[in-house]
Amino acid sequence: MKKIILVCSAGMSTSLLMNKMRDYAQRIDYAIEVKAHPVSEIGEIGQTADVILLGPQIRFNLANVQKQFPDKPVESIPPTDYGMMNGENVVKLAQKLLGDI
Repeated sequence: MKKIILVCSAGMSTSLLMNKMRDYAQRIDYAIEVKAHPVSEIGEIGQTADVILLGPQIRFNLANVQKQFPDKPVESIPPTDYGMMNGENVVKLAQKLLGDI
């Protein structure tokens, strides 16, 4: 099971995206665990992730998070996918970063 951490400012809208991602992954039989956390917790929870995805509102932290976790794929969620709560595209992004597609 792949562990995906979604990181944002407070965790509210990212929680909605997390549910959409879970729904899509279940439909395609892709085993994931998705959790949403505020950026203030990244140091504590980042080690448990296979991939870390940042919400567009905090993408300015991308280089810092990549530096903090050089052995993990870290990327920013495209603003359009985030705004549309497109769980399918975000799962596909995670799959690509993990080399699963």
